[in-house]
Order: sequence, then C-alpha cells, then structure tokens
Amino acid sequence: MSDQTPLSEQPFISHLIELRDRLIRMVVAVLALLVVFFPFGNDIFHVLAQPVMNALPEGNSMVATKVLSPFLTPLKLAFFAAVFGAMPYLLYQAWSFVAPGLYQHEKRLALPLLLSSIVLFYLGAAFAYFAVLPVLFPFLVGVTPEDVEVMPDIADYLDIAVRLFFAFGLAFEVPIATILLVLAKATTPERLAEKRPYVIVGAFVIGMLLTPPDVLSQTMLAFPMWLLFEVGLLVSRMLVAGREVDDEDSSAGVSAAAAGAGAAAAAGGADAAATTAAAPASAGMAAAAEAEFEPLDEQQMDEELDRIEAEFDALDGAGGNDAQAAADLAADHAKAPEEGTKSSVEDSADMLDEEETFPARSAIEAMADRKLEQVAALRNTGADDEARRLLYEVLSEGNETQVRVARNILEQLDD
Repeated sequence: MSDQTPLSEQPFISHLIELRDRLIRMVVAVLALLVVFFPFGNDIFHVLAQPVMNALPEGNSMVATKVLSPFLTPLKLAFFAAVFGAMPYLLYQAWSFVAPGLYQHEKRLALPLLLSSIVLFYLGAAFAYFAVLPVLFPFLVGVTPEDVEVMPDIADYLDIAVRLFFAFGLAFEVPIATILLVLAKATTPERLAEKRPYVIVGAFVIGMLLTPPDVLSQTMLAFPMWLLFEVGLLVSRMLVAGREVDDEDSSAGVSAAAAGAGAAAAAGGADAAATTAAAPASAGMAAAAEAEFEPLDEQQMDEELDRIEAEFDALDGAGGNDAQAAADLAADHAKAPEEGTKSSVEDSADMLDEEETFPARSAIEAMADRKLEQVAALRNTGADDEARRLLYEVLSEGNETQVRVARNILEQLDD
C-alpha cells in the first residue's frame, strides 16, 4: 500500500514534456485553421465590417492608410478567426493536462464549468458584434464635426472589433469566476453581496480599460458584467444551499449508523448492569480520544493502514484459534492506562474462551478494519464518494485508532 506512488509525485520533467506536447497540439490546431481561413480573409472582413459600413454616410467607405494593410489586415483577421474557432479544442487540451490531478468530485464540478465558460465566451463575442458595434459606430459618426469626412482605416477598425470581442468574451466569464471563488471557499455569497457597490464601480473601470474611449461602449460592457455578477451570485447561493443539504444528510447517516451500532452492542451484552457500568468508561475514552486527536501525516497514515491490514491478515489465518485471535486483537485496540479498562478486556477474552464465539465489539472492529482497506482501494480508483460513505461508518463503529485514521483520511479528501 505504502509502495504505491500517487500521480501527483510523478517526476517534474514528465509534466513539462506533457505540457510541451499539448502546446504543440494547440499551435498546430490554430495554424491548420489559419490555413483554412486565410483564403476567405476578405469575405470574413466584409462580414465583420457591416456594422461600420451601415453607419457611414452614403458615398463614404473604409480606407487603408498603410502600404501593407490590404495584406496584413485579412491575415490578422484569419488568425483571430482561427483562435476563436479553435477555442474549444484549446480549452480541451488545457483540461486534459489538469484533469489527471483532480479528484472525481472535482472533475464532476470542473467539466460543467469548462463547457459553460466556452459557451459564455462565444455569447460575449456575439453580443459585441450584434449589440455593441451596431450602436457604437452610428454614435461615433453622429458626433463627428460637419466638415470632417468619416473614412475609418481597416486596420484600426479590426483592432477595435477584436478588442471588443475579447473584452466582452472575458466579461461574460464573470459568473464562472464568482462560482469558483465561492466553491473554493475564498469567499461567501453573503460577502460578495456586501461588496456589490465595489463590483459595480469595478465593472465600469474594466469597461473603461477594455473598450474604446467612449462612454457608450464602456457602459454597454459594465452593465452586462454587473448583471452576470448577479447571476453568478444566485447560482453560488443555490450551490451552497445544496451542499449544506448534503452535509445534513451525511450527518444524519452517521447518527443513524451510530445508533444502530449502539443497539447492536446493547443487544449483544451479557446483562444490562454490566452494559450500564461500561457506558461511562466508553464515554470517557471517547472524550479523551477527541481531546488527544492529532492529524497524521501521509507516511504515518500509510504505516497505520499497513498495521491494520497485517492484523486483519493475522486474524484470518488463525484457523481454529479464532476466539483467541479475536481476543488478542480486541486487547490490542483497547489499550488504556486505567486498570479497569484492562480488566474489562481480560474479562471479554475469558468469555471468548468459554463460549468460543466472537463478541459483538470485536466483530465490529474487524469489520471497521476491512472497511479501511476498502477505502484505500477506492481512493486508488478515484471513487471518493463511496470511500467517504465507508469512512463515516468507521467513525461510528471503530475504536479510537480506527476513528483517528478515518478522520485523517476525510481531512485529505476535503483538502
């Protein structure tokens, strides 16, 4: 168990090699689409220039003020079109590089966020083309002095259009950023709601930096950012509420399992008086275990799991001496400085010798050991949800050592 090397401990050079390979694939994809789009560069520019052409006075047209503009402008446009077209593949390569280092529940959360971020980016670019550009250029032409002929340069127009596309595409990612901040527990929906005035001011500042120097385009970027922030805040509250419900269900399951284990222990007792007398001692041991709990590091946890596995193997190989092996295992797990506790363990061993059967507590502890072995196997396969369920059962059924191991594993899963 301790000899296995997790994926996160792979040599650093192997990660660099994989990163290089995926970057090469990204570049090849963009270049391939560039080759496809370049012959249609003029046609793409004609479609892109429709908002400004519709706003120009009759008889006016766009001009090329530089010698290389008629060649470089369609080439640059084809390149940006290739990047926009390859965006899903580029994000897929980035996801494939990061995904092996994520847990299963993180993958289930990250994949929808990745897909929604792609959709929101394209929606932002479409909003810039269909809503912002048709309003922006008529406004600019309308405020032009009477003696000035409006003839936009094709290179300047392309720069403004692409800048707006990327600005609105990134601005539409605000809900994703809000949700990630809440899920990472960097903040809460309530704190974000308190900072709403600063968010609004920040949206206008970002609009000023990312858009042309006019109030109209700045406002048309700031308002969608604010509205999308509210959408992200609403979704974050829904996710937090759902997570709290899941936590309550898990707590209820642990309580029910603890009640069932207590009922089984009570039913298997020799007499009610002995059970009543042992209850305060058990409560005292649980309180002491709670006060003395210290997190284990990775190496200590592996050693503890190896020890439990060796004990369980020894129990399985005892053959005809099952009763004596179970008594030894119970005595090993129930070590305590008080003499009364030692006497209780010795009395339990005597009962095993006389009746030649496993007591209920020893069987429960052996089952908890088996569940810890299953947890280790489930973590190696990425089945963290099933592992959590077994760990909650160990918390309610196991002895002090088993409970300590289960808590440390749960802390690692939560991190």
